[in-house]
Amino acid sequence: QGKLVESGGGSVQAGGSLRLSCAASGSTSSIYCMGWFRQAPGKERERVARIYTNSGKMFYADSVKGRFTISQDNAKNTLYLQMNSLKPEDTAMYYCAAAQSGGDCYTANLVNYWGQGTQVTVSS
Repeated sequence: QGKLVESGGGSVQAGGSLRLSCAASGSTSSIYCMGWFRQAPGKERERVARIYTNSGKMFYADSVKGRFTISQDNAKNTLYLQMNSLKPEDTAMYYCAAAQSGGDCYTANLVNYWGQGTQVTVSS
């Protein structure tokens, strides 16, 4: 059983930066992909960025392209999300996600493991 623990959220002004971290433990050797989702109040959970473990391919939501960067440190079993040029519309609870073979990080319905979430608040 895998476990994901996020950290690094907080409050910043528009234009600022934050880096989120997600430490994975447990059955990490079978992970197919990891990613970040976010959910604002009253809205559905949406994908932000994901990375596929074997290929290293990364994908981003159009709304964050050029501003956010996903990366992973395999030695530390840690996933990161560097967020620059933050906007008020980036305000949300951010969730780390992971999927094993058979699942995917493309959509929330196929994610196998979720972190508890970390709040990001961007003020104008």
